[in-house]
Amino acid sequence: MGRKPIIREIVDKDLNAITAIQAEAVLNGVANFNLVPLTLSEMKAKKNNLINEQFPFIVAEVEGTVRGFAYVGPHRPRPGYRWAVEDSIYVLPEFQGHGIGSQLLDDLIRQATHLGFRQMVAVIGDTNNHASIELHRKYGFQMTGTLKNVGYKHGQWLDVVIMQLELGAGVSGKPDESVYPGTLYKPG
Repeated sequence: MGRKPIIREIVDKDLNAITAIQAEAVLNGVANFNLVPLTLSEMKAKKNNLINEQFPFIVAEVEGTVRGFAYVGPHRPRPGYRWAVEDSIYVLPEFQGHGIGSQLLDDLIRQATHLGFRQMVAVIGDTNNHASIELHRKYGFQMTGTLKNVGYKHGQWLDVVIMQLELGAGVSGKPDESVYPGTLYKPG
């Protein structure tokens, strides 16, 4: 693969690359249950929404080219879930298995913990997605369940694997509402 990837915050010049990476995953894989890839403008809106709410959104750059990206966002939209985030990781197929996913997930966990989130949830498409399951297990995620045959893509029924990692103080004590990073659930 060459040099070690540089993990950094996303910038607008990365949008074409990450849109293409996401499109490849949607069109050729079953880890993502979207049937139509996001357009460039939809990806830009997604990036802006997550960044505006101070959720981590990062890229992996190898020899000057973005080869993967990852972000966390709200696990669910209701305020009671505000201390739980869900991770998403995309790496181009030819760069998978070289540690990029590990570096991206490691950085997401570090940032989410620093921001004060208490749980990270992985919603993994397809029980046969062993690479993603093992990546999350490597970082301490616990298997919490499998939803059987809830997705249909590329002519097949697919399961969803749910994994979870406790971050920082976890469930010990109440979270400090004054440090919630974004404005999503803050009154006013």
